[in-house]
Amino acid sequence: MAMNLKPQDIYILLKLVALGESQWSYASVAGELFMSASEVHAGIKRAVAARLMHPQGGQPLKKSLEEFLIHGVKYAFPPDHGGLTRGVPTGYAAPPLKDIIAQPNEPPPVWPDPEGDTRGYEFSPL
Repeated sequence: MAMNLKPQDIYILLKLVALGESQWSYASVAGELFMSASEVHAGIKRAVAARLMHPQGGQPLKKSLEEFLIHGVKYAFPPDHGGLTRGVPTGYAAPPLKDIIAQPNEPPPVWPDPEGDTRGYEFSPL
């Protein structure tokens, strides 16, 4: 049975990296990430299968995860681009990057939100 990574698995792994050597439980990680314990358990199982997490140690394999974040995420989870919509600026168009990076003369990428104050191209979050 294939175990394909899901975007939330990366979120879980990054949380575990942030916890460092601290002890954790599925329930505690789930509570902090607003997920169910079963979702966290399934995500960790997929991360072990992808060799991004140590099978016994309960810790992410940091070098493997770093390599995947730098070189693999953009291929495993390509962003969904949509049409013009109202939303919240993201990427280079969001603070603090918008003040550092020169903005092109085109609509910015936005996360769709009917209460957003910016019109731009829909860009779904990971």
